[in-house]
Amino acid sequence: MAQLIPYDDRDGYIWMDGELVPWREAKVHVLTHGLHYASCVFEGERAYGGHVLKLREHTQRLIDSGRILGFENPYTLEQLEAATNEVVAKNGGGDLYVRPLAWRGPEQMGVSAQQSRIHVAIAAWQWGAYYSDLRLTRAIYDRPAPSTAPVHAKAAGLYMICTLSKHAAEAKGFGDALMLDYRGYLAETTGANLFLVIDGEIHTPTPDCFLNGITRRTVMDLARKRGVPITERHIKPDELREAQEVLVTGTAAEVTPVRAIDDTNYQLGPITGQLMDDFRALTRGREMAA
Repeated sequence: MAQLIPYDDRDGYIWMDGELVPWREAKVHVLTHGLHYASCVFEGERAYGGHVLKLREHTQRLIDSGRILGFENPYTLEQLEAATNEVVAKNGGGDLYVRPLAWRGPEQMGVSAQQSRIHVAIAAWQWGAYYSDLRLTRAIYDRPAPSTAPVHAKAAGLYMICTLSKHAAEAKGFGDALMLDYRGYLAETTGANLFLVIDGEIHTPTPDCFLNGITRRTVMDLARKRGVPITERHIKPDELREAQEVLVTGTAAEVTPVRAIDDTNYQLGPITGQLMDDFRALTRGREMAA
């Protein structure tokens, strides 16, 4: 097994509260509210050739997620975009994963912390494929109902059940977990949106209790350009056996085929392969092949 390089002990620079600081100096206090009460929102972005894909959409979602959690980002959309581009360039450009986040600071402790300062940081590093030979199993937790959690924010606290579910899946030899929603319909993996190909058409869960991913929407646009029918609907788990192809999408996952879900196997089919090619062309600045 390759030796892990801790994320607090790397070379590079992180933009933090308005300035670039050396990577190892980007620190927060142990009594930071975001650490204790998950009052934190974040984004996942990818830069291809030094340019962040869908930067405006990601930056706006970071701001919107903070508002859902009850705080205003202290920087404008344009300032955050400029900072992101600065971080990418300062860390060498090229192909990088980018992680912006905003959180409540250490000024107040306790559930209520409305006078706490909002801190913002942006980091970027090299990160390859998120999945390989992806096999899924049923998650041990379900996606919560909109009445029980801020499901349309990319909020750190919502990922606690994702970590637990992914760890449980890995303990069983799977790459990730497939989460259902609170009604028992298919939702997503712990970090990517889900698509089924059934008889030449794409079916994807309605994102009414989980994030309508930016990469998800991008891939749907690519499919429409190819004339592939797409239906957003509530999908029952039993319908997984009707699918000929299954794929997942996300900033980290990009477009990844699913090889198996529990004891049901899938092939890398023509629609998934075409979407992978088209996404690769998009991110490399090339026109889609005819």
